[in-house]
Parts: sequence; structure tokens; C-alpha cells
Amino acid sequence: MSEIQKSDKDFVPTVLLCIFLGGLGVHRFYVGKVGTGLLMLFTLGGFGIWALIDLIMIVTGSFRDADGLLVKN
Repeated sequence: MSEIQKSDKDFVPTVLLCIFLGGLGVHRFYVGKVGTGLLMLFTLGGFGIWALIDLIMIVTGSFRDADGLLVKN
């Protein structure tokens, strides 16, 4: 049985960045997703909707970093 690889980016900083600076896309810069981080920055987190969806994905353990690895607890 193979173990799912986890990201080297920590869960707690990712979720905190999303909560406090999610509208600016800072959590996406943290996990290495610079392109979508810039897009979030210019649209203020997709007018808040995109940031909320990211927060839900992070908390449920389905958010991935730039290498496609899960950011999990």
C-alpha cells in the first residue's frame, strides 16, 4: 500500500495566510503557485469567492502545492 506524498509546505501557515491574506493570494505564493497568486492579487481573491473556496480546500486537505502534492496536516 503506497503512502500519499505530502507537500513540504506546512498546513498551519497555509491556512493562516489564507484566512488573513487570502484576498491577496498570499497563501498561493507560499505554496509556489505564483501565477494564480498574481491573478488572485489583481482580482482581490476573485472578489472573495476564490479565497473562500481555497480556504475550504485547505481545511478539507484537498489543496495542492505547485508540485501537485497535498498540503495536509
